[in-house]
Amino acid sequence: MTSRAPADGTDPFVAHRNLLFTVAYEMLGSAADAEDVVQETWLRWAGVDAAEVHDPRAYLVRIVTRQALNRLRSLARRREDYVGEWLPEPLLTAPDVAEDVELAESVSMAMLTVLETLGPTERAVFVLREVFDTPYDEIAAAVDKTPAAVRQIAARARNHVAARRPRVDVDRTEQQAVVERFLAAVRTGDLQGLLDALAPDVVLLADHGGVAQAIRKPLHGPEPVARLLANFAAFAPGGTVDAVWLNGAPGARIDARGELTAVSLEIEDGRIRRILVMRNPAKLTALDEEATLSRDR
Repeated sequence: MTSRAPADGTDPFVAHRNLLFTVAYEMLGSAADAEDVVQETWLRWAGVDAAEVHDPRAYLVRIVTRQALNRLRSLARRREDYVGEWLPEPLLTAPDVAEDVELAESVSMAMLTVLETLGPTERAVFVLREVFDTPYDEIAAAVDKTPAAVRQIAARARNHVAARRPRVDVDRTEQQAVVERFLAAVRTGDLQGLLDALAPDVVLLADHGGVAQAIRKPLHGPEPVARLLANFAAFAPGGTVDAVWLNGAPGARIDARGELTAVSLEIEDGRIRRILVMRNPAKLTALDEEATLSRDR
């Protein structure tokens, strides 16, 4: 195999850092945990003689995958004990992330919630194979399986995800238009405007972790969802609702009463069918700086 060390002499860890973060984030659904894993990878890389590593990129991906798997397994109990809905941590992303359709879909909140239904090894194999097109032998080395076993795991994971992934057929311009109309209605408490923007089967989920005020159970149907959202202007006078890009798609950042909320929206057939509201402040620390994501191919 040909070495993929940077030709300009840049340290391979620096050259591939954005890739490593992206791999870790897609495996963990947490920006904070992904950053920790990347730092652990750096510590291990710092103790290696890079001149002896034939393919630094593959070596680093192997380290970050193993560290993320260890972290994912250790987090399982914490997530089981989590109060209320557990949703992935949102990332603030640049609009151009959406131009890489595969990357945008892979880091979307919709995809990350589907990946939560996979086991740790299945998730690692799916991410490495389907998102980063990693060869089976490299994945096998990362997850301590044979290439044949990895092929079987990949097929199972692919079928599992295909049966659950949302149908995405909305272009970016249409997404933005729908989101802008929706946010305008939220700002003004326009009940009819909200009803017009919501799909008949809309559901609203809130992640509060027991430390922020939010609905405790999923809210179903346009009428109750619209009535809840229409109260925003009265509940938080002076609050701001800003359109932002979250995980490669249009979303919202709400600042009200000194508290921050991130809102991710899933759109189908020109209407919003799922609203994910992230209120736990511990999971909103990545909203002040754009994340740099990469598939680094």
